[in-house]
Amino acid sequence: MFSTIGYLICIPFAALLRLFYSLTNSYGVSLILFTLVIKLILLPFQMKSKKSMVRMNRMNGKIQEIQKKYANNQMKMNEEIQKFYAEEGINPMSGCLWSFLPMPIMLSLYYILREPIVYFMNFGGRAANLEVFEKAKEVVSALNLSWTTNSNGSDGVYAQIEVLQHISSHSGDPAVKQFLADNPNWVNVDYNFLGIDLTALPQRAFGALKDGVTWAVVGLILIPIISAALSFLLSKVSMAGSQTEGTAAATNKSLMLTMPLMSLWIGFVMPAALGVYWIAQSVFSIIQEAILGRFYMKKIQAEEDARFQAREADRKRRQEEAKTLQEEQKRQTSQKMTLREKQQAAQAAKATKAKKAGTSTTEAGRVGDRPYARGRSYKPDRYDEN
Repeated sequence: MFSTIGYLICIPFAALLRLFYSLTNSYGVSLILFTLVIKLILLPFQMKSKKSMVRMNRMNGKIQEIQKKYANNQMKMNEEIQKFYAEEGINPMSGCLWSFLPMPIMLSLYYILREPIVYFMNFGGRAANLEVFEKAKEVVSALNLSWTTNSNGSDGVYAQIEVLQHISSHSGDPAVKQFLADNPNWVNVDYNFLGIDLTALPQRAFGALKDGVTWAVVGLILIPIISAALSFLLSKVSMAGSQTEGTAAATNKSLMLTMPLMSLWIGFVMPAALGVYWIAQSVFSIIQEAILGRFYMKKIQAEEDARFQAREADRKRRQEEAKTLQEEQKRQTSQKMTLREKQQAAQAAKATKAKKAGTSTTEAGRVGDRPYARGRSYKPDRYDEN
């Protein structure tokens, strides 16, 4: 099941690589073009990832403030950081997710390179390709040639490459001609690129130095070294502008050393073709990181300036609204005071009028505070007998 899944994953990559080989007739150039196309396909996703990374770097100062503020409360710190990420629309995982894609692609290329008859050629499926491989082994055996086998008699890791090279180098033999006529989809792949055998393992080149220093040997050794150097440069460009401190800074420094060392190790223990792919991938990634880094620095700065201006406009608007509300409250208070003064004036006028009316009343009609208690026709002797 896993072999079938792996075969299906590798087939699209193999078809693309075979297309470029048919156009250029150079395995090395095909690998470079293959890498470029893959980078272009993944560019929209990597643009989003780069934007997120640039925003993360610009927000590191605020994140560190949160970490210092809640240094004694880890749970609260994590809550505040997640809240900050949500407010700013940042996904901390999106920046590193796409950086791991070159590795599985390189693994697919490794299988395509190691088993060219199964993956690179097309005879109608995996079973049909393996059948052609068996026929090719019979032809090679008939020519009294051999290929690498394990102690149990099974084929070695690079047996298909050896069989392919035997067929290519003996293309004039009648048995080989008949084999090629029976299998028209066979491709005599030329693995030489700039005088270097891309199927060779660079770690074995040191042993070949005793037979003389040649460009084929030196170039083989240089591929892993160039790959590691470019991987280090890519790390420097990717982390340019990063304002990390403490643990994060130590992690970044560790990655800057780990990735180049891993590239160096992979470059020596695997065929040189994978080193060419890694070099091309690093070169294109450096160019991409430099361009996207500058582009998003300017774009995010413009977005932050626009947000700042919007916040300032909103603040001024709220200030104006508060000022207007305050003036309205003052006006209403003033109106209330005026009404109260009118009421007080009316009461004072009424009191004055009553006072004036009271002073014009005769004393004969007053009973206590009631000036008209007796009335005007009051006569105290009205009912006397005399």
